[in-house]
Amino acid sequence: MPVSLKDFIVLPFIRQADFASRLPWSYGERRLLDYLLVYIEEGHCRFTINGISYDLRAGDFILVQPGDLVLLEGLTETRTPFAHLDFFYNPAREQSFPTSPGMTNLEHFSHLLQPRLNDVEGVDIPPVFQPNQPFLFKNKLLRMIGLWKEGTTLGRIECQQLGTDLLLELVQKYGGQLEKKEPVSAMLERVTAFLSLHLNESVTVEQMAAQVHLSPSRFTTIFREKYGLSPYQYLLRLRIERAMDMMKTQKELTITQIAEYCGFHNIQHFSMAFQQMTGVPPSQFRKRSV
Repeated sequence: MPVSLKDFIVLPFIRQADFASRLPWSYGERRLLDYLLVYIEEGHCRFTINGISYDLRAGDFILVQPGDLVLLEGLTETRTPFAHLDFFYNPAREQSFPTSPGMTNLEHFSHLLQPRLNDVEGVDIPPVFQPNQPFLFKNKLLRMIGLWKEGTTLGRIECQQLGTDLLLELVQKYGGQLEKKEPVSAMLERVTAFLSLHLNESVTVEQMAAQVHLSPSRFTTIFREKYGLSPYQYLLRLRIERAMDMMKTQKELTITQIAEYCGFHNIQHFSMAFQQMTGVPPSQFRKRSV
């Protein structure tokens, strides 16, 4: 079931990292508890992730997510900077570890398993991904690995910052539906509800637009497209409809009082607007409704 990114605390923790210069090599099939971020700097690799093989060359970036079934192979001499890391806080993170070949059942370690980014609603990161700015992404990754290997206190703090930067760049590119925009209809319903609660006040188009964080001109355009009226005309109609209802149900109030309760501070303006909408003056409407 999809989850929200708000459910997790982002606090990167690097468990293992290296620049990994190797002769042809193979690392047997396993499932991961954490994330494995790899950059192919030199050579030719083949990574098989969840049964799909990826032929990898210099310049490729790979993200293996927790729970993925993965087989890693270096087909030539390679240089593959990598980091095993948690993106999200787990109080038991010190107990977690990079899994070994053959570890394909993680049932006994489920409390250490990191949340998967691709289980977050709106996020879909492919195993082989392309950052928006590959050069900068690579440099951040390499610096993070280098600082982690140095092991200084300040270096570890910067590592966390770099890890957060990398996560942010991934989610910004591959989380296109993460922050779904509020539908226009829902936005405008928020405005109409606001108007209904403030009929007796002087409400400007600027105040209406501020309810949905739009410019007055843009707000007026989409409002007219939805309702066929300008925001002011819509507000005027609400006020007249409220006045009609009050004249039917609150006989003790004078027409002047009703006009004021409905936001009209000029009885002549009220009478003119009322007659234009209903075809009769307020006094005649009240007599008919008795």
